[in-house]
Amino acid sequence: MSSDLEADRLVAEALRTSDPRLLFSAFLVLTRNAGARDLLPLVEKMAGFADREPYLFHVLTGVALSRSGDPAAAAHLSQALEIFDRDRLHDDPLYLECAIFVTLTLIRPHEARLKYAGYVDRLTFDPAAKARLLAMIGLGDAWAGNLVRGQAEMLEARDLAVRAGRPDVQAEVTAWLIKCEALRGDLESSAAHLAEARSLAARNGSEWVAGHIVEGSATLHLAQGDYEAWVAMLELMVASGMGVDSGLVFEYRWELATHHALRGNTATAAQLLRDVPPAPVHLPGGPAMAAWRSWIERPGDERAMHEFEAVLPELVQPAERLPRARMSWLLGAEHGRAGRRAPAVRLLESACAGYAAIGAGGMLALAEADLGRVTGGRPAYTPPPALSAKPGEAALTGAEIRVAVAVADGLSNKEAADHLFVSVKTVEFHLGNIFRKLDVRNRTELARRRDQLG
Repeated sequence: MSSDLEADRLVAEALRTSDPRLLFSAFLVLTRNAGARDLLPLVEKMAGFADREPYLFHVLTGVALSRSGDPAAAAHLSQALEIFDRDRLHDDPLYLECAIFVTLTLIRPHEARLKYAGYVDRLTFDPAAKARLLAMIGLGDAWAGNLVRGQAEMLEARDLAVRAGRPDVQAEVTAWLIKCEALRGDLESSAAHLAEARSLAARNGSEWVAGHIVEGSATLHLAQGDYEAWVAMLELMVASGMGVDSGLVFEYRWELATHHALRGNTATAAQLLRDVPPAPVHLPGGPAMAAWRSWIERPGDERAMHEFEAVLPELVQPAERLPRARMSWLLGAEHGRAGRRAPAVRLLESACAGYAAIGAGGMLALAEADLGRVTGGRPAYTPPPALSAKPGEAALTGAEIRVAVAVADGLSNKEAADHLFVSVKTVEFHLGNIFRKLDVRNRTELARRRDQLG
């Protein structure tokens, strides 16, 4: 049964039986496949259940309004989280999924693991439901600046979705992996997941997934050094208004305007900024957006560059780690092109440190190349080859990567189990597979290969 037909069936059954949970299940199916306009009709239907299920009412209404860019969304989403905490709804898998969903929609990705991962690991889910929850927690990790953990979590979620026979969940998490892996520098994996996500989205007719594919594809082109294709993707994203749900809608426009301004296309840059309101300071990177805009409007003004640099220390939220590194890179590269070596080195070193701290090896390589052009030297560090299984063995799963990293870092099986919110038996099971796949005999040999684990 297609996802649209499944959603229609659930809606009809919900209205026939007056069951708001079925209506909400239809909504969840649509969120993985449909665009914002397709979600709004469910808001009116759920309003009829507002008294019986205020939590689900506020979740559905808030997410649907958020997807359409309606500022009223935040109040509904915040109210939903208040009800979740007040009524201690964490033992209900559906309500737990809602809470994670709402937290990400409110752009608080760093809270997803902290608040909900323990509940996810302690509850019993069917594989498809667990895949969805792990995918969202992994997305939160990556978004909050822990790309290594986020990638591992999303890979595990994808594996679960495949085993559960849920192409809609598989499509969504695979689309998220494209960008994460491109940032990490895993370009072959990113390209493979791009092709997979496109095929799955076409099979499901998923407008939602298609949008994430475009955003991931742009990052992959940038990581590959294909700037012409990257700019083309930025133009598409800006024209389509992508990034509303993630708060990146301004960043994408500012990126494209910067590209044109630095190449002397000031009229094009000005057109991109014309009639666009100031970026809200609560969005990731928001405190620096006004200064960035001023630099775009005065690209040759060294003072505007210093003013932009001066506000970068205000980007202290977890979700701002990636944009802060990118802004430092943009400024440093332009100082370098202008022959201003000292500020170029300072900003490019800051960008490299930022990318290294979050595991963004793909972006680190590009920033290091700009630093090398300024200093005339070579990168001081060459990443080790990616860890791979011995011939004839399957690659490590996301869960195995997480256990391997924990054990290689010196944790005991009990400590690793506590750290990962799993049982000791689960750690022991994964460790046996890890030793076999990597052809290592003990923890010491695994620790020697720690750098290859990411």
